[in-house]
Amino acid sequence: MKNGNVRIVSLIPSATEILATLGLSDVMVGRSHECDYPPEIQNLPVCTQARLSSHAPSSKIHHEVNNLLQSALSIYQIKVDVLEQLQPTHILTQDQCDVCAVSLKDVEKAVAELTQSSPQIISLQPNLLEDVWQDIERVSHIFGVDSVKILDNLEARVKICQQKIQGLSLEEVPTVACIEWTEPLMTAANWIPELVHLAGGQTLFSVPGQPSPHLQWENLLVSNPDIIIFMPCGFDLSRTRQEAQLFTQNPEWQKLHAAQTGRVYITDGNSYFNRPGPRLADSLEILSEILHPEIFDYGYKGTAWQPL
Repeated sequence: MKNGNVRIVSLIPSATEILATLGLSDVMVGRSHECDYPPEIQNLPVCTQARLSSHAPSSKIHHEVNNLLQSALSIYQIKVDVLEQLQPTHILTQDQCDVCAVSLKDVEKAVAELTQSSPQIISLQPNLLEDVWQDIERVSHIFGVDSVKILDNLEARVKICQQKIQGLSLEEVPTVACIEWTEPLMTAANWIPELVHLAGGQTLFSVPGQPSPHLQWENLLVSNPDIIIFMPCGFDLSRTRQEAQLFTQNPEWQKLHAAQTGRVYITDGNSYFNRPGPRLADSLEILSEILHPEIFDYGYKGTAWQPL
């Protein structure tokens, strides 16, 4: 496909990053309110808005999300008037999670209202790391660009991590709890258990490729992970620090092995772990640094993760 008449709107940050990695940011004409990376896309018109405040406490956000979903309202609105002006040929969205971005149903409804254009909807639904690499390949085929070098590079980075941890004994593989939400307590799943495994850890509570499960405090205490990593969905490092500090005020917190040994960490989940795009390779490298600082030092400490 020649890019001369292509006009792409991306309604999810991970798709924006995939497009940019494939060299397609110059044919992007619009983005979602959450698309913030890479920097060159930040001046594009914004085509969505949230119906709730992401600055509220975790429990309130969770409550509002549930209320909206139960009343069959979406958490996000699409600005159909902006789409109409932009006349996109393609819209990238997702049907992986209704809480993370506009739903496929909303996009289909918005497109049906357009009179100036009838864009093709490309919906991504990644659950595992391999799905993300396949999404990159699929998007590259749709727009007629080459993804071989990009995918080779991403897969090589994964292999390097795997090779470096090959000599670890079972005792050297820590148990890890990745916290995706603090109130109610949820652990990160989908591609996260895979990344933990590839980084030389053993995930507790979550199953690869499955949605994030709720977790009871008692279960956290009983399983007593070696390492606890906070990566709340949609939160940056400083917001994650706030959430984690509130969480650690629980009187039971000090009973946890990870708390006693100082192996509790916060991450920028919004930029890395929650985004199923090319930066999952960075996420793996971040986890590798956290789990095995004696083996890995990529230089992410301080900006992408910190000890709590």
